[in-house]
Amino acid sequence: MSKQKTDAGGRIAVVGERELVIGYRLLGIDDTFIVGGEEASKTIQELFVSGKFSLIIASDSVRNSIPAVFRKKIESSIEPLVIFMPAMEGNIQEESIAALAKRVLGISIPTG
Repeated sequence: MSKQKTDAGGRIAVVGERELVIGYRLLGIDDTFIVGGEEASKTIQELFVSGKFSLIIASDSVRNSIPAVFRKKIESSIEPLVIFMPAMEGNIQEESIAALAKRVLGISIPTG
């Protein structure tokens, strides 16, 4: 078993704008990081390679700040699992369950 898997222990990290992070802090998640821009990219990359987390929740703006090569690695990862949440403001576009399952789990769900 890899070191990353044994150290993760079910810990959750949240990275993004204040509006996203505050909600998770209220739920009792301690590892929260209010960041933006260049700092957001650096923070999520450090969390991803640390091996301390089994789940990382980040905002879409954090996703957009990550270099394309690393973004592809993060999006295909299972350990840790990285989930990107839409911003809490403006025009929120919902992702279908089928599209989310395809992106996160790598499986296709038949529709219709």
